[in-house]
Amino acid sequence: MLLQKVLIANRGEIALRILRACKEMGIKTVAVYSTADRDLMHLGLADETVCIGPAPASQSYLQIPAIIAAAEVTGATAIHPGYGFLAENADFAEQVENSGFAFIGPKAETIRLMGDKVSAKHAMKLAGVPTVPGSDGPLPEDEETALAIGREVGYPVIIKAAGGGGGRGMRVVHNEEELIKSAQLTRTEAGAYFGNSMVYLEKFLTNPRHVEVQVLSDGQGNAIHLGDRDCSLQRRHQKVLEEAPAPGIDEKARQEVLARCVKACIDIGYRGAGTFEFLYENGSFYFIEMNTRVQVEHPVSEMVTGVDIVKEMLSIAAGNKLSLSQKDVIIRGHSLECRINAEDPATFMPCPGLVKHFHAPGGNGVRVDSHLYSGYRVPPNYDSLIGKLITYGATRDEALARMRNALDEIVVDGIKTNIPLHRDLVRDKGFCKGGVNIHYLEKKLGMDKH
Repeated sequence: MLLQKVLIANRGEIALRILRACKEMGIKTVAVYSTADRDLMHLGLADETVCIGPAPASQSYLQIPAIIAAAEVTGATAIHPGYGFLAENADFAEQVENSGFAFIGPKAETIRLMGDKVSAKHAMKLAGVPTVPGSDGPLPEDEETALAIGREVGYPVIIKAAGGGGGRGMRVVHNEEELIKSAQLTRTEAGAYFGNSMVYLEKFLTNPRHVEVQVLSDGQGNAIHLGDRDCSLQRRHQKVLEEAPAPGIDEKARQEVLARCVKACIDIGYRGAGTFEFLYENGSFYFIEMNTRVQVEHPVSEMVTGVDIVKEMLSIAAGNKLSLSQKDVIIRGHSLECRINAEDPATFMPCPGLVKHFHAPGGNGVRVDSHLYSGYRVPPNYDSLIGKLITYGATRDEALARMRNALDEIVVDGIKTNIPLHRDLVRDKGFCKGGVNIHYLEKKLGMDKH
């Protein structure tokens, strides 16, 4: 079975990525856009376009009724949410399906289950996925019980909002004296930010790496993994550079966690592409969350496996079983991805504006996922990501050498970008050795507070 017409409920590079996959499969496309996004590249390539509102995302890309109305007017049969915006909004997934369209992603109840970090952790424990020691559910408001949990887990601990994300609603506690006050502060913050004041407690790992597992599951009892990725180079919990496979991981621990993630997908009836995120320290994996969508860094997994994740998502949403089994997945070589942002490389302030000249790098093993072109104006209304530079090599060293070349070749004139930061990172001795922890970049930038 094939989807007839897909509405792409997103913008920028991911919208173009989804459009390309649809065109390869012979699926018609509908591109929706805000008034600030009239000049997006994929609009000229889509079969139909619909303006869904003014520049602010809250009045356009986050407007569920406008997106569903656009699907109805154009006769779309399915909606792909991309990442960000409504991609992990269970109400959106539910309304899409209730309106008679296929949602290209998991079922609404799965998004709800994995979107709440407490229920997600519980589901993973049941599936045998290793989790961080902690409160095993909400941190009780009773002070004595909370203090006893803190003592048992051992300091330092971290208090997190159950509905949190994007680095918000977290507080590290170094001793027993700070615990109760920190819990109350985080509850208040969580209620204000996320409309859910529930918090939980976990052991705070001091120097972990961020390693994640890419999965595909058809919701019909079949699931596979596409190996792991290392996303430890982060600033303020935002990923900057990613690679696959994660270098220097204990092979036995790796194979075990990959198998557990596949089992978890089958256990929860997962449908579509997803990512299990882990902290990795001293040879052990600890589950932190699951992203129920395609991720920014999915290309590195595609490069090392040869599997097109977006096409597989489209096929699964059409009701097909997975087109390949685990034995068909062979991880070869190494891939790196640099996120190119329109921002000042020193202050990280967004730098929207007119791109006077854009030149994409080329050569063997180089991939550019970007909606940029010379004369494109980067609007100030959205995330600053303007492209992703991906390289592949038979070895990590070759992938790195190709990335250095690509970063030297790329030209984005007219606005400031973080390309200078990436040129520095791919020549950094610590990073080139492999296996740096999540604090490495902030320490390097002099932002470290630990």
